[in-house]
Amino acid sequence: MQRRSLLQAGAAFSLLPTVLHAQDKYPSKPIVWVCPYAAGGNADSRSRQVAKAMSTILGQPIVVDNKAGAGGNIGTEAIVRGKPDGYTLGMGNFAPLAVNQTLFKKINFDPLTDLTPICLIERGPLILMVRTDSPYKSVKDIVAAAKAAPGKLSYGSGGIGGSHHLSAALFEHVAGIDMIHAPYKSGSAAATDLMGGQVQMMFEQMYAAMPSIQGGRMRALAITSKKRSPLLPDLPTMAEQGYPDVEVLNWQGLVGPKGMPASLVKQLNAVCNQALQTAEVKEKILSQGNEVGGGTPEQFAALIKAEAPRWAKVVKDAKIEAE
Repeated sequence: MQRRSLLQAGAAFSLLPTVLHAQDKYPSKPIVWVCPYAAGGNADSRSRQVAKAMSTILGQPIVVDNKAGAGGNIGTEAIVRGKPDGYTLGMGNFAPLAVNQTLFKKINFDPLTDLTPICLIERGPLILMVRTDSPYKSVKDIVAAAKAAPGKLSYGSGGIGGSHHLSAALFEHVAGIDMIHAPYKSGSAAATDLMGGQVQMMFEQMYAAMPSIQGGRMRALAITSKKRSPLLPDLPTMAEQGYPDVEVLNWQGLVGPKGMPASLVKQLNAVCNQALQTAEVKEKILSQGNEVGGGTPEQFAALIKAEAPRWAKVVKDAKIEAE
């Protein structure tokens, strides 16, 4: 009996590494992907597209959970509070990762230390646009008009501290002009009032601006990327019109809580890179005039680290405060 018990114990022990390996296999259950913005917007759409592609590769569901509010801070904090086991991931966006720490008097996380950058998903330029009947046909025209009448021209944005607003604030600072900021609850609301003549211009996300430009309702004056876009090859960059410092790319990428094991980060980075190269995801990004991301976790971390002080300076110079 004793010999049989020892043999059984030995057999059980020999199986232990296999059992533990099965338990440690990732992922072994559904993953939650927190999107810090409301359903229906670009962050939500891209989250669902990339999550779907990654889910297929990983063989487990990835459920997108929208936690909107406070300029992306609420959802980003939810990612920060998750366990670093790979089952809480999320979309890390330009505003909460590079702007909000300076914009808000207090946020409950440090984007540079409380998150694990995994993979850049995309970068997208903005377009400076006016109504088609506007007298302004170039950036030079706007600067001349603003200098002739300081504090008279107005621009719309989707809210204080967003990429619409910060692009214009940077432009004002670089060009040495003073304009009126009209913040709205969304970019679409600002674009509607631009169309109605309540404001004179707007820096709009390219994907949102394209339908109005192609439909002849808006005139594009410049793009904020370093190079011209293949979707609008005749549209000059801000740099070409004398303002190289007004280079703005609204970006977002996959992040997780701090403390994630390096092997897990490497695995998720590889899966995200693979997802970005699927025909469906790639087409969705490129068709909006955005750049497909990818690269290493270290490259994404370097982008966040570089962007944070740049936009902190813009926020401080323009004396922007969150409502």
